[in-house]
Amino acid sequence: MLDRLNQALERIEEDPGTPVDVAAMAREALTTEHHFRRLFSALAGMPLSEYVRRRRLTLAAAEVLDTRRTLLEVAVRHGYGSAEAFARAFRALHGVGPGEARRTGAVLRSQPRLTFRLTVEGSGDMRYRVVDRESFRLVGHRARVPLVYEGPNPAIEEFVRGLGEEELARLARLSDQEPRGVLSVTDGIDPDRREGGELDYYQAAATSAPAPEGLDVLEVAAGTWVVFPFGVSSEGMPVAVQRLWADAYAQWFPSNPAYRTVEGPEILCVEYGRAGAEGELWVPVERV
Repeated sequence: MLDRLNQALERIEEDPGTPVDVAAMAREALTTEHHFRRLFSALAGMPLSEYVRRRRLTLAAAEVLDTRRTLLEVAVRHGYGSAEAFARAFRALHGVGPGEARRTGAVLRSQPRLTFRLTVEGSGDMRYRVVDRESFRLVGHRARVPLVYEGPNPAIEEFVRGLGEEELARLARLSDQEPRGVLSVTDGIDPDRREGGELDYYQAAATSAPAPEGLDVLEVAAGTWVVFPFGVSSEGMPVAVQRLWADAYAQWFPSNPAYRTVEGPEILCVEYGRAGAEGELWVPVERV
């Protein structure tokens, strides 16, 4: 899987003036565009679109410093319709405009080419189970929040506090099927999983009962889920769950190429006790 991913990344280097065909890259990696984008962002720590932008502006910088081409020629060669558009993009990465970089020999930034390798970091394994589920309904409250990769998400914390304990208890009583309890659900995430990008966040319950008035409903299609159980101290939340998600993409999916992610909600169920928290992370997948 990683070899195929590395082959696909070669397309970024081929013609700096041609938009990257992500669908073709995904086909070369023998996967879907959706899974390709998510796998890349988890492994690289940045969205694919951001890597393409940084890599191509790195190549452009070398030509800016080489005075054999005019700045307009460099801009057109790297896919920009005008010198002004190129200058804005160049300054956003390098901190200076291309004209100043050429005149003064300013310090520029370089995005190295990425190559993914599988490394052994420990002897620990990842527990999981695969669940085939019929369609079901999530009922609860929804908010639009920014994506945060690591650490607490203030927007989510404020949203949950605003619901209050009585409302969360009402949601818990609606739960009558797996995944059980009051669920943290994320949906509508940008395919590149850009940090700061917005997503739909639900506090909800999986239920067969009609939705009470005033609650949001998310209909979930029948499908397959890979479920990662975990246990952690209460103080370890939410970083432990964020790392679990990252490990799923960086370790589990490359090691289990028979599965790939599909569009759909990702679901977290957590039960707190005296010793800490136990729960499960549900990720929608399909069998290849």
